[in-house]
Amino acid sequence: MQLNHESVPFRNQEFPIILVCDTILFQPNIGSLFRISEAFGVEKILFLGIGNQMNPRKINKTSRSTHLHVAYELFETKEALSNYLTTNDFEIIALEITSESKPLAEVEIPKNKKIALLIGNEIDGISETFLKKSHQVIHIEMFGKNSSMNVVQATGIALYELTRKMK
Repeated sequence: MQLNHESVPFRNQEFPIILVCDTILFQPNIGSLFRISEAFGVEKILFLGIGNQMNPRKINKTSRSTHLHVAYELFETKEALSNYLTTNDFEIIALEITSESKPLAEVEIPKNKKIALLIGNEIDGISETFLKKSHQVIHIEMFGKNSSMNVVQATGIALYELTRKMK
């Protein structure tokens, strides 16, 4: 029998993870990032450069109202966001395919340090500025001809692996 929201056996848990969004622009993706973040117990989402893209009426359909429950903060400049990450001493883990990235399964979770999972723009990925600040750069191994996937699906896969290792 299929379970409803009230009868699922999962327990609420928050993880020391923040999701850092480097200029995510499409409102359905913004809404879906709230939903996936809520599902994986992410503490907060940090959005860079989205300004007027944060329209609760437009993101509600994909967020399924999770934007009302997940903390978030907007940053206008890379410098402000970069300072926030440095000041708060996050382990910055970038989700991007690069010449030096390692498979997601090899991600290292440091003890007693919060994780900042950095994801990139739907077209251009993570900016060079943030790739250089990252402590680890990871990618999802793929086996088809395509070399990328939607930012929300990739984030869900990464959050699954991070939370699995943290439990």
